[in-house]
Amino acid sequence: MRQVARRGGWLAAAGAVMAALGIGASAYAAHGVADLHARGNLQTASLYAFAHGALLVALAPAPRGRMRGVALAGLLAGTLLFAGSLAAGALLGWPTRLAPAGGMLLMASWLLLAIDALRR
Repeated sequence: MRQVARRGGWLAAAGAVMAALGIGASAYAAHGVADLHARGNLQTASLYAFAHGALLVALAPAPRGRMRGVALAGLLAGTLLFAGSLAAGALLGWPTRLAPAGGMLLMASWLLLAIDALRR
């Protein structure tokens, strides 16, 4: 059991960091971003980062099969692409071209989690 928990430890740690960054991004959006469009994008990014980070903290340490591990890694990567793209656009003026790919990866990962749940 200890080895299984260790395997998911990096996903749980990444999720905790992502959730913390989501809280910080939300606070900055509320108090430090004047442009309404940028503020909205940053708030959306912070919501996705916090929610998916908290999910990874909760699910990653539990025993899992290969499909669930792939789904959780996909949630991490998808959130980084989606929320990261929106945050970089809001804070740095970068294009948000990676957001759709991140969103698709998030949806696919959630569907993998659903399939995994039905298989149990």
